[in-house]
Amino acid sequence: MALAVTAAVAAAVVPALAQDEIPNGVFLVANRQLNDPNFHESVVLVTQHAGGSPVGVIVNRPTKLPLSRLFPDNEKLKDLPDLVHFGGPVSPRVLVFVFRAESPPQEALRVLADIYMSFSSELLSQLFARPEPTAELRVYAGYSGWAPGQLQHEVARGDWHMVRADADTIFRMDAAIVWKEMLKRATARQTFRNDPARPLAVAR
Repeated sequence: MALAVTAAVAAAVVPALAQDEIPNGVFLVANRQLNDPNFHESVVLVTQHAGGSPVGVIVNRPTKLPLSRLFPDNEKLKDLPDLVHFGGPVSPRVLVFVFRAESPPQEALRVLADIYMSFSSELLSQLFARPEPTAELRVYAGYSGWAPGQLQHEVARGDWHMVRADADTIFRMDAAIVWKEMLKRATARQTFRNDPARPLAVAR
């Protein structure tokens, strides 16, 4: 199949953000009432690309497609169980990946202190060449994106909760429980009320 590769729950709220600001390194946690089939019970890891608009990947939608089938010529992937994840409805034939790196790589967007997102096929090939090719690496088909102001409007409308992102949830938490766990974290206290005049707030 050829695709274009391009411990405790804390409920404290960070200082109020400007109303038009979506911070880097957050999870968007779908509200129970969000019925869009692309995002129902989803958790989206969000950062900002160079143009300043939010971009992200859904972290709790593994597909049934093994990475080894997507890259049949890569012997290192042959016996690994890793699956491709559905990252979102935008460009579903484009591969996006999230990974940990000690220093900032080129052609990558910073998500957390040492977690990055990239569309670069060359960089993905370099990661696959490591002794443990899929260690702290997730590959997604498609991604999630918003026009300027669109995501801010959706948050203000109450479609999403915002929670601080963390590496354990991205790389290690069972996808089947991610949404419930993040929703529990988001609603441990009322971190956002459906009030367009209230600044956006993020649960830790």
